[in-house]
Amino acid sequence: MSIEFERILFPTDFSDLSRSALPKALRLVEVFDAQLHCLHVVDDAYRYWSAMGPESIPVGPPLEDLLDLARTRMKDFCQEHLADVKHEVLTEVTVGRAFFEIINYARNHDIGLIVMGTHGRGAFAHLLLGSTTENVVRKASCAVMTVRAPDHGFVMP
Repeated sequence: MSIEFERILFPTDFSDLSRSALPKALRLVEVFDAQLHCLHVVDDAYRYWSAMGPESIPVGPPLEDLLDLARTRMKDFCQEHLADVKHEVLTEVTVGRAFFEIINYARNHDIGLIVMGTHGRGAFAHLLLGSTTENVVRKASCAVMTVRAPDHGFVMP
């Protein structure tokens, strides 16, 4: 039985953690001669950046400003990190809950593998903070490779 991936998704929030998974994603793209898809999700929490009440006004920047910034960051990210990728890199910036948008993108683009970073937080921190990566692992219909941060040490449960 052979494993082949034609399309690999690399979701990124442009953090050091997500970038730590990039070398693995790039190597897999090379090994499988696959097309790389790079996705950034603007968290839809922007909708809740306003004071409560009937006369409230938004506290955060308008959505279009957030999207413009994200598109600029994606362009810069691709120029800096993906310029040498053999095939055209498909990029997208979208708005929503990160785990849902990642899974939805993978389904709509027939992605075979998602490669993403993970914090490897303990159970208590996970209960408080949740985990985009864990939700993707649990709910995606394709394979998911998680890459721990390089400075993550083993902690006995």
